[in-house]
Amino acid sequence: MVEGMDMPDSSPIRARKTASSFDTVSPRMRLERQPLPIRLARRVLIHSFNIWTHFSTALTRQLDWFPRVEPYVGYGTDSYSRLICRTMLAPQRGRSGAVVRGIRTVFTVPAPHARVKISIDGTPLRTVQIGESEQHDKPDASRERSSKYVWSDTRGYLDLLAQHHLQPGIHSVSYKIPGREPVKSALYTIARTAGIGVVSDVDDTIMVTQVPTIWKAAYNMLLLNPRKRMSVPGMSVLYSKIGDIFPDAPFFYLSTSPWNVESSIRHFISYHGFPSGPLLLRDLDPRPKSFIPSGVQHKLEFIGQLMADFPQMRFILIGDDGQKDPTTYATIARRYPGRIIAIGMRQLSPKESALPSLAGMTTTQPMPETDIPVFYGTTGSNLMKTLIPYLERYHGPER
Repeated sequence: MVEGMDMPDSSPIRARKTASSFDTVSPRMRLERQPLPIRLARRVLIHSFNIWTHFSTALTRQLDWFPRVEPYVGYGTDSYSRLICRTMLAPQRGRSGAVVRGIRTVFTVPAPHARVKISIDGTPLRTVQIGESEQHDKPDASRERSSKYVWSDTRGYLDLLAQHHLQPGIHSVSYKIPGREPVKSALYTIARTAGIGVVSDVDDTIMVTQVPTIWKAAYNMLLLNPRKRMSVPGMSVLYSKIGDIFPDAPFFYLSTSPWNVESSIRHFISYHGFPSGPLLLRDLDPRPKSFIPSGVQHKLEFIGQLMADFPQMRFILIGDDGQKDPTTYATIARRYPGRIIAIGMRQLSPKESALPSLAGMTTTQPMPETDIPVFYGTTGSNLMKTLIPYLERYHGPER
């Protein structure tokens, strides 16, 4: 990955554009390989999205809205970090990270090409560039020469790789945009000696959203007060016990929800006592390289990126059987032999999976056969009875 740099603490932190596994589209996902109806649908959707963006931007400008930064939690090692944020148009009193109903976040308006100044623990970033994973604009050499600022892309995203020396722990990233007070976000610096990591799904694994039942999921995500969202019983206790067994284990929360709801999920994790950690969400803008990625594609790419970021780390995967987690996790186990030590699968109750899917299949999915131990339970308490004893033995003296 990125080589560490020997520099005094007072030196600026160097940052550059990212090069991650999800920057490259697999051959079968390229637009030219898709059937004609999909290509036509993409053109219509992109055209509609561009009209919406143009109209909403013009309207908010008339209302004297101006850019603000919406920071997202970053992660990395003691030698590099991945930082993501987005610039949005907002009123004068608009606050970053506020907990609002999902319907309001759907209609946020990006602030393209906004200028942002970034620092980590008070040390500024220098020679920063826009990350390729979100870059749709032609490279602008004049912007790349800037050493003090970075410009967001057409959709307002910044995706950066910063080189530094940081001690493991939680650090603070500050984002400053002209006319706004600085906003801060956490940066999780993970020790290279950490041998175990936890990747957790969010929807119906730790948060009750009832994704298989479409109308219930839509209500819970868009209209329900975020502070009233329910936690899956016993899951926060299960995660705390895993943290007790592996004190250095980072927790990564992987969801197919859009970045727009990042603050709501982050507040949910904190409010319900789950271990803190970075969120890995997806962008629903139809203009990126691979159109709107499927949930399976999104999870495979991000878990693959974690495998590359932490090549010595082995993982515990926790999900639910309401979507495609069983097949996704089985694919990961086959693709990365020796890197997965256990899979925890939360089984949806009959009430949560009562409706059949559009294809006529049940809304829960069986776990494909795999060599990795798989543990089942409808609640965190059920999972604890089998998963925790196994992890305790795994972490025992024989290991």
